[in-house]
Amino acid sequence: MGKATGFIEFNRLSEQNIPPHERVKNYKEFVLHLSDEEAKIQGARCMDCGIPFCNNGCPVNNIIPDWNDLVYRQNWAEAIKVLHSTNNFPEFTGRICPAPCEAACTLNINSDAVGIKSIEHAIIDKAWELGLVKPEIPSVKTGKRIAIVGSGPAGMAAAQQLARVGHDVDLLEKNDRIGGLLRYGIPDFKMEKTHIDRRMDQMQAEGVNFKTNQNVGVDINPDDLINDYDAVILSGGAEWPRDLPVPGRDLKGVHFAMDFLPSQNKVVAGDKVEEQILATDKHVIVIGGGDTGSDCVGTSNRHGAKSVTQFELMPQPPEKENKAMVWPYWPLKLRTSSSHEEGCQRDWSVATKELIGENGVVKELVASRVEWKDGKMAEVANSEFKIKADLVLLAMGFVGPQQNLLEKFGIEKDERGNAKAETEGDKAYFTSRNKVFAAGDMRRGQSLVVWAIREGRQCARAVDEFLMGSSILPR
Repeated sequence: MGKATGFIEFNRLSEQNIPPHERVKNYKEFVLHLSDEEAKIQGARCMDCGIPFCNNGCPVNNIIPDWNDLVYRQNWAEAIKVLHSTNNFPEFTGRICPAPCEAACTLNINSDAVGIKSIEHAIIDKAWELGLVKPEIPSVKTGKRIAIVGSGPAGMAAAQQLARVGHDVDLLEKNDRIGGLLRYGIPDFKMEKTHIDRRMDQMQAEGVNFKTNQNVGVDINPDDLINDYDAVILSGGAEWPRDLPVPGRDLKGVHFAMDFLPSQNKVVAGDKVEEQILATDKHVIVIGGGDTGSDCVGTSNRHGAKSVTQFELMPQPPEKENKAMVWPYWPLKLRTSSSHEEGCQRDWSVATKELIGENGVVKELVASRVEWKDGKMAEVANSEFKIKADLVLLAMGFVGPQQNLLEKFGIEKDERGNAKAETEGDKAYFTSRNKVFAAGDMRRGQSLVVWAIREGRQCARAVDEFLMGSSILPR
C-alpha cells in the first residue's frame, strides 16, 4: 500500500452532512463527498492485510484495495477504471449502498473500518468532474436484439453490458421515466435523479434504446416479445408489498409506502400529482423499521408532519455488534439513519392490532407490546395502548415481484414466488422458458441495489454466451 502505517496514523473520517434543520427544507442531497485530501487520507488507512475480505463482502466484488491505493496516490483516472471494472454505477452505490464491504474490512475487527463507501463516492464524483466517464461504443454490431423488462439497477446494468458488446438493446419501463425503484422508490434527498439521467445519456450513446410507458403483460403481450427478440431479460423490482391484515386497514389515510414515496419523487421532478398523499400537519405512523420506513420518515419530515413515529415488530438491536462473533459478516446492530436524526420517535417490539377511524378516516392506532422467545412472538399482557394516527404508512418489506407478470410469461416460480433461475452453471439466469432470463429482485426477491447490479452484469454475460457461444464480458 502507498502508506503502510496509514491505518495507525489516521482516524476514520466520515462524510459531512448539512445540518438537519437546513436539509429538511428541500429534497436535495445533503451528504458532502470527501475533498481530494480527505479521500487521500482515507485511502491511506487501507491495510496491506493480505486477504482483502472487503472484496468478498461486496456483492459486485469491487477491487477495493487497488482503488484505495490509487486514491492515496491521487491517480483518479486509474481509480475510476478499476472501480468501473466491477461496478457500472458507483454513483448509485456510493450514495445508497449500506456498505457490507466496510463490515468485512479487516481493520473493523478491532478499530474503525476504512471509509470505503466515502472513497467510492469521491472517485465517481471526481471522475464526472474530470470528464473521465465516457461512452464505450462497440466497434462491431452483432445484429442480435434483446428486450429487457424493468429499468432499475439490474436492467440498466444488463443493458449497458450487452450494448457494449454490440447487441441491440431495448430497455422497457412501465413508468414514464427510466430508473425503476431508483427513480420512484428512493427519495431525491438520498439520491438526486440527475445521476440516472447522466447515465442514460452515456447508455444511449452506447446504443441502448429506452422505451417508457411499456407495461409488459398489460399493454404488451409477453409472447410478442419472445417472438420479436433473440432474448428477453426480466429485471423488474420486488413490488408486491407486505400488507397489514388488521381491522381498519381499509380506512382512508392508510397507505403502502410505495404509494407515498413515488408521488413525492414525481413532484420533485416537476410533475403535478393529483391528490398527493401528504404528511403535512399530521401525526404520522410508519410501520416497519427498514430502509423504506426510514425513507417515509425523511419524506414526512420534509412535508412538515406534526409528529412521526416508527414502529418495528422485532426487538431493538444491540447498539454495538459483537465483532468477534460476526466479523466479517453483516452485523445485527442498531442503525440510526439520517432521516431518524431529522426527527422521529422509534419503538420496537410493537404489534399493530387495530386502526380506528372517524367518518372513514384513520384517527388512532391500537398496538401492543410483544416479546420474542425461541423465535416465537407473544403479546405482553396488559400492554395495549393507543396513539394518534392521521397517516399510517406500511413499510414492512416486499413479498416478491408482481405475480401476474411471471404468470403471463408462463415461467416457473420458486417457493417464494420469484422467477426460478440459478446463478451458476450452463443455465445461469435462465428461466424455465426458452430465451427468457431473470435477474435482480425479479429472481432473488427484495434486495440491495448492489446485488441488482451484480445480477444484471452476470445475467448479461449469460445472455451473451447464449447468443454468441462465448463472451468477453466479466462475470
